[in-house]
Amino acid sequence: MCDAPGHEPGARTSAGGGAGFELPLLLFHGHPDVRPAYGFALQAVGRDGATASEIGRRLGVSKQAAGKTVEKLEGLGYVERVDDPRDGRRKLVRLTARGIDVLVRSAEGFDRLRAEWVRVLGADRVRAMEADLRAMAPASAFRLDAAGWFND
Repeated sequence: MCDAPGHEPGARTSAGGGAGFELPLLLFHGHPDVRPAYGFALQAVGRDGATASEIGRRLGVSKQAAGKTVEKLEGLGYVERVDDPRDGRRKLVRLTARGIDVLVRSAEGFDRLRAEWVRVLGADRVRAMEADLRAMAPASAFRLDAAGWFND
């Protein structure tokens, strides 16, 4: 049992003492209001912004579901809605500095985690595991270019 705040009694813990579901939440350090689903939504917004319809398509959800998520993210200060410069009738959802910060912190956390796996398992085993996981996931399941948005 783990007696960490918010830990459910009886939840399984990993060998390190924490519950596995806590890891994604801990990677959003400094952003306690972010949930893992918000990370996917923020990535779906992308570097150049997107309409709610585009976000919905990228996430595989309805425009209405995407709109609700955008409303929540806007209320938390992670995105903003602006007039689309290409079509003034549409609204474009863009990441705010706070939205970019949470994605950068998350990416850095996953980079640290991967580096630890490489240290323990070796680079060849980690690369092989990643290749195997890619083979099991549909090609359209994930946008793997998100990290590059912040490195330019």
